[in-house]
Amino acid sequence: MKIILFSDIHSNLPALQAFFNDVEERDADAIYCLGDLVGYNIWPNEVIEEIKKRKIPTIAGNYDFGIGRSSDDCGCAYKTDEEKANGAVSISLTNELINDDNRVYLRTLPAHIKIEFKLNDDQLNVLLVHGSPRKINEYLFEDRAEKSMIRIMEQADADIMCFGHTHKPYHRTFNSADENTPYFRHAINIGSVGKPKDNDNRGSYVILEINENASVLDKDSISVQFVKFEYDIEKAAKAIEESILPNDYAENLRNGF
Repeated sequence: MKIILFSDIHSNLPALQAFFNDVEERDADAIYCLGDLVGYNIWPNEVIEEIKKRKIPTIAGNYDFGIGRSSDDCGCAYKTDEEKANGAVSISLTNELINDDNRVYLRTLPAHIKIEFKLNDDQLNVLLVHGSPRKINEYLFEDRAEKSMIRIMEQADADIMCFGHTHKPYHRTFNSADENTPYFRHAINIGSVGKPKDNDNRGSYVILEINENASVLDKDSISVQFVKFEYDIEKAAKAIEESILPNDYAENLRNGF
């Protein structure tokens, strides 16, 4: 089973279009979106329409959650007053641009998607969330303590947990039992299609492959491929600069931050 996972488009239509062009060559069995379709650029409706047109199963990101409820709070953790002020402009513009049908779509997106595989004598649970199973806007950075990650996954009954929100891709594997009775869990941050923050300005997504012998007892029974793709960054950046959005967002796209 080859599954494509993508997240955090943030109204970046050129990046989403390039993503779809790239995945057409991948021969995947399934595709899922882990949310944050909107915010930070001028194409929230166009991005949503592309997702809806393809009938892609999608969960809500924190930005989707806020816009779906006509809120002026996106649940974003801004670090400075300047970032907070810029964020206020972004959510105000997104609320202004979004049409009624697409607001309803965002409001009714599910919080999580759980996929249960019955392989051999094992059950393998794949959980798709935006931030974490506990909170839509919780940041699970790569340096999160192993004990904390294991506890989060155990409480959510997740053997493979896929998430976005930080815009920084990584894959970590944990043994949540002991050396004599291994039980391996995988935490996969799938990065961002439209607003990368890993100092690489290309879009990012994940191909997760689960083979017919996949098991929680075998650390290497799944494979995770991080895919980077080029897109027309200048088109996305200039759209920001020609709008009321802060020019900082355009520079962030150019620099991958």
